[in-house]
Amino acid sequence: MGDVVLTTPVPRLLKKKFPKSKIHFITKDEYSYIYDNNINIDKVIRFKDSLIKILTRLRSENYDLVVDLHNNLRSNFLKLFLFKTSITYKKYFFKRWLLTNLKINLKIKHIAKSYIETLLKMNIYDDGEGLEFYFSKKIKEINLPSIYNRGFSAVVVGAKHKTKRLTYKKLIELCDKINGPIVLVGGKSEISVSKKIESFFKYSDIKVRDKLNKNTHIYNLCGKLNIEESAYIINLSDKVFTHDTGFMHIASALKKNIFSIFGSTHSNLGFYPFRSSFSVIENNNLSCRPCTKIGYSNCPAGHFKCMKDLKFDGI
Repeated sequence: MGDVVLTTPVPRLLKKKFPKSKIHFITKDEYSYIYDNNINIDKVIRFKDSLIKILTRLRSENYDLVVDLHNNLRSNFLKLFLFKTSITYKKYFFKRWLLTNLKINLKIKHIAKSYIETLLKMNIYDDGEGLEFYFSKKIKEINLPSIYNRGFSAVVVGAKHKTKRLTYKKLIELCDKINGPIVLVGGKSEISVSKKIESFFKYSDIKVRDKLNKNTHIYNLCGKLNIEESAYIINLSDKVFTHDTGFMHIASALKKNIFSIFGSTHSNLGFYPFRSSFSVIENNNLSCRPCTKIGYSNCPAGHFKCMKDLKFDGI
């Protein structure tokens, strides 16, 4: 999801340069909603068939130009057999490998900047604007308890990979530190953890409550909203606390004040909030970070100190 949000400056720049052009965007079906309401895209093509079927469909469109922002086996296959002029995003695979494996930092550009620079071959230049996320006209207003009318923080509970997620105990610590109204945002896979957090602040015994800050209120919406509705909640919030995940980039597109929580990954890999106000919460006392650019199911070193030893001072 995040990678697709990060591409949104490209069609905007193309449309500015060629306002009468027709721009189509192809992506996996599960990520197509990112572009369904984008004003710079004329057609979203959902990649849910075989490569041959997709190739046949794309050929029928008779494109003038192919812009490849993925640069993988599938996209290169499609480019090769479309027989059209193309430009391709340059991956910094080796630089990321050096950083995750040898801890050599060669200053990787933000991936959104790399996407934008793909267009330099066409003399199209960065407009200095950020990412984009457009809501559908049909989205329903979500009513929150009255205490949230004075402002609240959104806490994104999940992330795809375990080493990019806080443990539920650390999430509780974070919520206590925020010390104000909080809406928990996440999918069905975050329901169990979110209920533990909700229950902790409602039902902990008196001795536990006495040790807590007193203004944390939890409103749990995990598993109750789709992606767009969750983005709507993020848009309403004053602050967004999020792991290194797709919602971080949606929050960036919505120009929110973001607190980005990095565990096994690192902002130096080029995936931090783009052109929005943000702070990074991370453990800089570990020589093993970053150990991956996408995350693992378990900590390779076995200690998971990148998340377990995080401090939430200054939030």
